[in-house]
Amino acid sequence: MRVTRSCSKNGCNQVAAATLTYVYKDSTVVLGPLATQAEPHAYDLCAEHANTLTAPRGWQVVRLASEFTPAEPSDDDLEALANVVREASKRRHLPTAKVNKNWDGRLSPEATSGGSVHVGHEYDAGVKQGLSAGRRRVPEKRRGHLRLLPGGLPDPASE
Repeated sequence: MRVTRSCSKNGCNQVAAATLTYVYKDSTVVLGPLATQAEPHAYDLCAEHANTLTAPRGWQVVRLASEFTPAEPSDDDLEALANVVREASKRRHLPTAKVNKNWDGRLSPEATSGGSVHVGHEYDAGVKQGLSAGRRRVPEKRRGHLRLLPGGLPDPASE
């Protein structure tokens, strides 16, 4: 699947029409038609930026094409997009798990069918109303990076 690439210039969202590469050994900027694949040391430019390109002082610009026009989308692109949409629609939601509270108030998931686990007591009612049937997904509760460990500091009153 060929994905249309955008211009590498900051703030420009136009479709790329040319590829810019630098040849440091010769102090040359090479501007040519859009490469078939994105290269790590090449920059994709839209037609406007390709036509107004200037090189650093002391460098030469070599233009391999006189006009740069963005490539039109082909039938292959449309077919590839349709295939991606079909695949995405075939994916099923994973069944959820029940959430119970332990004796100390922490939440412990008990998987009912090996599905994904959604924690948080505010979702208990939602699980009972049919979340386990996969009708809607509930985000997992974020766990903080600081936790209280058992057997912490000794109690000063007991000493």
